[in-house]
Order: sequence, then C-alpha cells, then structure tokens
Amino acid sequence: MQIKEIAAKLNISPRAIRFYEEKGLIHPAKSAENQYRSFTENDVWKLQCIIALREVGMSIEDIRLALIEVDAGNQSELLSLLEIQRSVMFSQWLELKQMVETTDQMIAMVKQKQTLPLADVYTLAEGSKRLRELRKSWHDRWNFDKLAPLHDERVASGSGADYRNYDEALTQTMHWVAPAQGEYGLDIGTGTGNLAGRLLMRGIRMAAIDQSKEMLKHCLRKYPGLETKLGNFLSLPFTDRQFDFIVSSYAFHHLTDEEKMLALAEMKRVLKPHGRICITDLMFENEAKRRYPEPAHPADERHYADVSRLIDWFEANGYLATYKLLDDMLCILYAVPIWRQ
Repeated sequence: MQIKEIAAKLNISPRAIRFYEEKGLIHPAKSAENQYRSFTENDVWKLQCIIALREVGMSIEDIRLALIEVDAGNQSELLSLLEIQRSVMFSQWLELKQMVETTDQMIAMVKQKQTLPLADVYTLAEGSKRLRELRKSWHDRWNFDKLAPLHDERVASGSGADYRNYDEALTQTMHWVAPAQGEYGLDIGTGTGNLAGRLLMRGIRMAAIDQSKEMLKHCLRKYPGLETKLGNFLSLPFTDRQFDFIVSSYAFHHLTDEEKMLALAEMKRVLKPHGRICITDLMFENEAKRRYPEPAHPADERHYADVSRLIDWFEANGYLATYKLLDDMLCILYAVPIWRQ
C-alpha cells in the first residue's frame, strides 16, 4: 500500500505520515529503485494506534515508548500510559469546570449589583487560582511506586503507627458503610486494594484510585475484577454524581489541611445526592489532643486531621457526621447527607 492510499484510508495527510516516520514511530519499507514507501498491514495498525493516542493528547515520545512496549508484547505499559493520560485530562477538565463556575459567579455578581465589583471579582479569581495551583502542585512526595512491592508486608507487620489495628479498622469501616447490593463505591488512596478488595468480595461494585501505578498493578493482580484508575484526592478521575459511597483508609493524613478541604469537595462532587463518606485514619479528636507520633518511614509526611474541623466542614456542606476512636488516634469518621434531592 502506497502513502496516498493509506492517507486516504485513515483520513490523514501524507505529510502527517511522513512526520511520524521522521519521529521513528513507523518504519515502512522503501523500494530500492525509486524509494517509494510501501506500507504493510502492521504499519496501518501502528498508524491507527498513533492517531488514536494523539487524539487523547499523548506526546510523540510517550507514543514511541508505548509502541516499543506493545511490539515487545507488554500491553501493561500501554495501559499505564493511557491511565496517566486520562488522569491528566481529568485534571484539565476539572480546571476548566472550575473556571466556568467562577465565571458564572462573576456574571451573577455583576447582574445583581449592576456594576463590576472589582474587589469581589478579584477575591473569586484568587480563590480559583489557588485551587488550580493546589491541583497542579500535587506529586508523589512519598515514592509509593518504590514502596508498592513491600506495602502488604508493612501492613501485615503493623509497621509502627502506620497500620495499627489495621484489620479491625477495615472491618469497622465496612460495617459503618454497610453497602447494599447494587451500590457503587469508590476507595480513594487504595494502595494494593485491601479495603476495596474486601468490599468487592462481598459482591459490591467497586472503583479504586491511587496516585501510584505500581500500587495499582499489585492491586489488580490481587483483585482482577476491581475497577482501577490512576488519580489522587484533589482530582478524582470521574464525572459528577457517580457513587453511592466513598471510603478511604490510612491515606488522608498525606494531605495538608488546605488539600483536605479540596479533597472533601471532590468527594462531594462525585457522590450521588444520597452518597455517604467514611474516612478511616489517624486523626486528632480536637486541637487540645494534638500530638505527633514518630513516622515509621523517613519518606512519610503526615498532616493528621482535626476531627472537629472535618465535622465543621461536613455540617457546613449539608452532612451529618459522627466518629469513633478505635484507640487514642485511629478514627473512623462517617458522614451522610442530611437531606436528599
């Protein structure tokens, strides 16, 4: 098949095909006599793959790496790259959504006051900018990809203060959430899927997200039926009103206080109107009981929540919240909406 034929078949220009060839993504055979390119069915397949990956915004370099892995029979690397791309796209969508909402607020403000209240508009813009910066500044400060192979071992050993009363905490979390058949749940910061997996084994449809692709690989090996997505607390990779409940265990303390507020807003966004939230983690009951256990791993960075502050947020956002301390710091915090739409 010649270049004009394949260009017409795939609805792209010959120039684009030559560009992908120059970048080393395809290697069509060339005639020794006239240097005309001859494309095989495999070349056609690769071009279809390139077009599809470019459509979702993947870079030329990432496509090149993906094709190398696919040629080597490693489909998991292509999956990882697509997951990364999906996560990036969702962050961009959330940023645009936030900008639209801020613009709507500005429009409403101008209509109400019949003028341009610069101070108020500036405050809105600064708030929007701060949320955008929070999302963009998120990165893996803890190197969870490297920790993934030892994660279940650390859990089983009750490593320091990290995973104390682990089994009881997960059991109690499931009891408090009490999911019913047909409900759809989300586990945020799932790690290797220990909580989500338990719920899945009870017949509950579960999705799980984590910022670490290596954690998710281990998770899927343990629970092949689990729906996993690459993402984090501040940019949940789902559209609005998807879930009946959200759980998170031993992960919330990685967020700063400001990030926690954005994370709670994200949870509310992806929950159905009746959706409930259960967070299990080390927390202070209130400011008077604030203390700092020594981290079990030097890479750990902790920002233990103040339960009273979280309850204030829930009450201000239409939830009734309660909690239970399993020991002096390990807490299960449960919130349900006060009213239903």
